[in-house]
Amino acid sequence: MRIGIAGTGKMGATIARRLAGLEHQVTVWNRTRERAQPLFDAGIAWAATPRELAAGSDLVISLLTNEQALHDVYSGPDGLLAPGAQGKLFVEMSTVPPAVQQEMAGRAAAAGAAYLESPVGGSVGPASEGKLIAFVGGSGEDLARARPVLQQLCKRIEHVGPHGAGETMKLAVNLPLMVYWQTLGEALSLVEPLGLDPQRVIDILADSSGGPNMLKVRGGMIAQALAGQPPAAATVDVATMRKDVRAMLAQARSRGRDLPLTAVTLENFDRAAQAGLDGADCSQLPVWWLAEGGKG
Repeated sequence: MRIGIAGTGKMGATIARRLAGLEHQVTVWNRTRERAQPLFDAGIAWAATPRELAAGSDLVISLLTNEQALHDVYSGPDGLLAPGAQGKLFVEMSTVPPAVQQEMAGRAAAAGAAYLESPVGGSVGPASEGKLIAFVGGSGEDLARARPVLQQLCKRIEHVGPHGAGETMKLAVNLPLMVYWQTLGEALSLVEPLGLDPQRVIDILADSSGGPNMLKVRGGMIAQALAGQPPAAATVDVATMRKDVRAMLAQARSRGRDLPLTAVTLENFDRAAQAGLDGADCSQLPVWWLAEGGKG
């Protein structure tokens, strides 16, 4: 199949490599061509504009930073939904507010295109192994068209409702994780006086009833950060986490719900950002909390 990938950040690049390795004809587009150079070196093709990407693809997967990027890439004379998009299938995997996906689905329908939202659970490792979890919003007919490709990327595909439902489920899945980053820093502040090796502490927490899967996946990185060895590049930065938590709170408010723990978590993430951590890796959050965030 001819598959286009719009957005070649860590996840987009990983998905492009996996699909190319499964003998699909993959073409990519990214705002900054230089960031996609490793993909070109691997023989993956380049499209000069989103419109060109859509024209040369049967299915386009987009993984974009935020709702503004989503609007920019899909709309406009050179966007994915420019004239010529009729009959194309778009699978949108970004994490944005549910209402944004509903709006984009309407724009796609007006352009004569099929649009499926499918934010995914999992990071680069699961993406490279085809072990993501897809939270799909949209029509069953469009999912049937996309399923053969999604099955090559995901271990589980959950069709949870119409447009907007996939993002709602993704926000719900991520919410306990966001709050856990805050509670991890607080837990570490209790054991800090013991003077234990950070790796040992993380191993204990990960092996206990209080250890979520995140500690098993990112525990080594967190322990290194606590030992003063932060990652060279951010895997998930604090700015992205703040964006997602804001979307969680906004979605709750739209439904007349209150998320008090989530609200406090955002307040502390905002404080961390003001201290210069917005572009830092998530593993730096507990380091910041121990150093200054949790001091009365």
